[in-house]
Formats: sequence, C-alpha cells, structure tokens
Amino acid sequence: QVQLVESGGGLAQPGGSLRLSCIASVNIFRINAMGWYRQGQGKKERELVAVITSGGTTNYADSVKGRFTISRVNAQNTVYLQMNSLKHEDTAVYYCYGDRAYSRIWGQGTQVTVSS
Repeated sequence: QVQLVESGGGLAQPGGSLRLSCIASVNIFRINAMGWYRQGQGKKERELVAVITSGGTTNYADSVKGRFTISRVNAQNTVYLQMNSLKHEDTAVYYCYGDRAYSRIWGQGTQVTVSS
C-alpha cells in the first residue's frame, strides 16, 4: 500500500518560513501529480495550495503565489513545500496528496501555526 508521510510543520512567526516534506513509500515516478491542500480550523473544505505534475509543471493558489514554492525530488521520493513570508491566515493542517492512475493518496496531515 502506498503511503505519504508529511513532516516539517510547526510554529512560525508572521513573516517567517517553514518547509514541509512529503515522503512517498514508492518511487514517485509512479505517481502523477502531487501537491498540498490545507484545511483551516472550522473550515469545512480543504483548499488546494500547490500542485506539481510529473513533468514539473506547477500551479498555486492565488493566496500563496510568490510566497510558497513546491518542488519534487524524484530521487528522494519527496515533494517539498517551501513557505516564506508566512501569514496568520496560513495557519492550517497541510495535507500532501498524490494522484495515481485510478486513485488519490493522502498523507495524515501536519499542523502549521503562524502566530506571534
């Protein structure tokens, strides 16, 4: 069974940075698009934050453009989300996902809290 494990969440001050990692239990050549969603406290739905395709094409939510960068290192079976210039509204649980041919895989989530 394919698993995704996130790490790197925690507490950051406004204007600070964090880097999230998502490690897959299989070679990510076998996974198509990978990315990150987030869900803020009290919100019903997850918001797509960033996605990167197997070919390296990226897309971002308007709210994070210019501040977040998604990258994919196939040799490490890892997807990263570099988050800079963090804002209070970035506080959420961040979930990594990967799309295979017939299914979407989710990680367990990692909490990011932006507070002074």
